[in-house]
Amino acid sequence: MENKKYRGNLLKMQSVYKDPIQYTLPLVELAQKRMDEPDIHRGVSKELVEMNDLIGKNIRMVYEENINCVRCGRKTKKSFSQGFCYPCFRDAPENSPCIIHPELCEAHLGKGRDPEWEERNHNQPHIVYIALTSHIKVGVTRQTQIPYRWIDQGAWKAIVLAQTPNRYQAGLIEVELKQFASDKTSWQRMLKNELAKETKLIEAKELLQGKMDDRFNGYVTDNHEIYEINYPVLTYPTKIKAHSLDKEPVLEGKLIGIKAQYLIFEGGKVINIRKYAGYYINLEIL
Repeated sequence: MENKKYRGNLLKMQSVYKDPIQYTLPLVELAQKRMDEPDIHRGVSKELVEMNDLIGKNIRMVYEENINCVRCGRKTKKSFSQGFCYPCFRDAPENSPCIIHPELCEAHLGKGRDPEWEERNHNQPHIVYIALTSHIKVGVTRQTQIPYRWIDQGAWKAIVLAQTPNRYQAGLIEVELKQFASDKTSWQRMLKNELAKETKLIEAKELLQGKMDDRFNGYVTDNHEIYEINYPVLTYPTKIKAHSLDKEPVLEGKLIGIKAQYLIFEGGKVINIRKYAGYYINLEIL
């Protein structure tokens, strides 16, 4: 695979739940599409790069200073919210307030920026989970996103706490639990593998359940399966420096690992692939 070259617009890495996680990087040709086409990430796949095969090798990534919106495909000078042009950031359902604050979701009421999109994506079974990243945290995701949501966050263990019929109900539970457990991850500590101390997730689940309002008890699951996630990393860095393609369009070095949506390079340089979704790059295996 040495000296092989790829090019196209970046999209978030795809993952397969194996030991370790298997990553594929899509590089596509994003083109402007009709705004009535509902699906995100329209584009013809040009390359699918098997990223696990590149660990231990030197790679060069060059940003050609061209960005396409991951939703509509139009060219944009600036990317908003991980790959959107400003109109899609402002108006698209993928950027509704309830993406960050599930308790604001109105899909179950037939409302939202795009009620049909909300019905397909948010008025669907959701789960409230407990994950171990840099510390114990709670979160919400659509049921079909298990375990990919945890992989994207860099969690190393996770368990389902509750299952709800829609995003709104899951958001209400999360708001209550945020009094007792964080909903944030320290990405620097996560990438240095400064893990939360070993926590017995079943006991944590029982503890948080005991702090919930009784009206939510019917959503708590009896499923105590613990997901364990191992990432393809040769060595974790002790210091972290995030690389900005906007400031330095060329990134070159030995790839030593992948965790969450980050590529980790020798010397502690890292890049969040999801942050640069829509950026057009050349990727070369040296």
